[in-house]
Amino acid sequence: MSLNRLFALTHTFKAGRNVIQPRIGQRGKEVLSHLQVQRSIKTNSRNLAYAKDLFLGKVNKREVFPYPEIGNEELEEITQLVAPVEKFFNEDVDSKRIDHEAKIPPETLNGLKELGLFGIQIPEEYGGLGLSNTMYARLGEITSLDGSIAVTLAAHQAIGLKGILIAGNEEQKTKYLPKLATGEHIAAFCLTEPGSGSDAASIQTRATLTEDGKHYLLNGSKIWISNGGMADIMTVFARTEVVDKDGQKKDKISAFIVERAFGGITSGKPEDKLGIRGSQTCEVTFEDTKVPVENVIGEVGGGFKVAMNILNSGRFSMGSAGAGMIKKLIELTSEYAGTRKQFNKKLSDFGMIQEKFAVMAMNAFVMESMAYLTAGMMDRPGLPDCSLEAAMVKVFSSEGGWICVSEALQVLGGLGYTKNYPYERYLRDCRILLIFEGTNEILRMYIALTGMQYAGKILTGKLKEMKKGNVGVVFDLLGRRLRQTLGKPQDLGLTGNDGVVHPSLEESAKKFEENVVLFSNTVENLLYRFGKTIVDEQLVLKRVADVLINLYAMTAVLSRATRSISIGLRNHDHEVLLANTFCSDAYFKNNFLMTQLQKNSPENNDANIKKIAQEVLEKRAYICSHPLERTF
Repeated sequence: MSLNRLFALTHTFKAGRNVIQPRIGQRGKEVLSHLQVQRSIKTNSRNLAYAKDLFLGKVNKREVFPYPEIGNEELEEITQLVAPVEKFFNEDVDSKRIDHEAKIPPETLNGLKELGLFGIQIPEEYGGLGLSNTMYARLGEITSLDGSIAVTLAAHQAIGLKGILIAGNEEQKTKYLPKLATGEHIAAFCLTEPGSGSDAASIQTRATLTEDGKHYLLNGSKIWISNGGMADIMTVFARTEVVDKDGQKKDKISAFIVERAFGGITSGKPEDKLGIRGSQTCEVTFEDTKVPVENVIGEVGGGFKVAMNILNSGRFSMGSAGAGMIKKLIELTSEYAGTRKQFNKKLSDFGMIQEKFAVMAMNAFVMESMAYLTAGMMDRPGLPDCSLEAAMVKVFSSEGGWICVSEALQVLGGLGYTKNYPYERYLRDCRILLIFEGTNEILRMYIALTGMQYAGKILTGKLKEMKKGNVGVVFDLLGRRLRQTLGKPQDLGLTGNDGVVHPSLEESAKKFEENVVLFSNTVENLLYRFGKTIVDEQLVLKRVADVLINLYAMTAVLSRATRSISIGLRNHDHEVLLANTFCSDAYFKNNFLMTQLQKNSPENNDANIKKIAQEVLEKRAYICSHPLERTF
């Protein structure tokens, strides 16, 4: 795995604008007639580096405090949009039927189109709702209640048409976005191939320029394509021959807008999946498909960057979607636990059942906090890079969601295991979250290596300054080391006279600060210890990523709970309880992880883990003798 693939960073492109009459359904029109307002997040534009700076022991308070806040007009807008969507999902969506028949009924799809849900983030001038990332996340809480619908909508707009939206030119947007916004045309994202899953840069589909230079002939196959059988418009990635500045011919990936109407496109049989069964997933094959040269997205040879930008920009919403699902599960499960009796006691009176509800509530709270903090960052004016933060939301939320669904099912026992209740469907549906939009293993590598690279450049610069005799840098490093040696309390400015955290969260803030300082020292030691070979130390990088994810989660809950208690939101004391409990748990987990990262740490079993795996994989089997075997 090359560093270039893992270090591909997100860049966003300003969407061009052209006035077009909105073309959404009647229900969407009724809502929008009241809501032609300017949307903005109350923060200043700045170049974000919050998560990366944690690798250096820095906490950029201004990036995350106060917690992002939307204006009253936008709050009114989202409230009016949410009501009809909730009503539709409660009354018109039959999730059991969708799962059983493995397809979304036409009338349900039409209802989604009427609500404008196929054009949530497409600007109004192209016929969409033009919602912010924050509002997109809020609607995601509702659409996530049916996994098949959530995936169908996400495949369409979070990745399928996103390339046109963020990197397309004005002509491409004007031509394609209006029909995509109404759902008249459905979009798909075609990247994965039989020989390239997570290693996107190794795709083999090829686009060859015709002799007249007017078209590309597209040949190859793509697999696991959501909406692949019904998509009218596809964003397809293929190898193209380009000439570099030295005159050398090279293969580089380019992104194309491909219409099914171009011909030469075959969709395979829908996959019979474990979960999200109503979403359509299939192989798509291209045979001499003629694609006009004007349908290249961005630059020829710039497709890998486009693909990474698309994927990086949508992951944050998994936090709000996961929280929406867990909140529904808490509602369903608590009713059962409060009425079911065993041993003359309600289930809700038993400690281990109570623990499950605490786990669900805490996970929902953290997911929500991370998702809306990240959405607020992304909604700031300018071009903030939140790819690292979004990846962390995805990892935390997908794994937390899996745990919570399992816990909810466990509360019902055998009933939860039957198809009479939705728990087994939620369990099947949410398993995919750890796999798609970047597997959690790949994302942990991306999170850790992106931050390590950033820290490495800064530390290298400081070493060069020291060699030049820069006394200020020397004293800064020596002072920091001295404070740590003397065991002085770490103060990164979250508490005290100029602090930003509410006093009721002070102890948690100090634990966070202590973790941040230890994390930066750990990162520095790892860079000195491994150098460039750190890229091959996956078990080390996994722990680095897990610490950073916990630190970002701690940041999010501290910021959110501070805002809630400061403005007097209802049940703010419960938020403080959740935040303090989570921060305490995360603090001790982080300390153990960082202890394992120390050189020659007795708590680290990596060498044994690798040896066990090597011996098993060498034999392609479990190699222990059966316990009933004898030697005599």
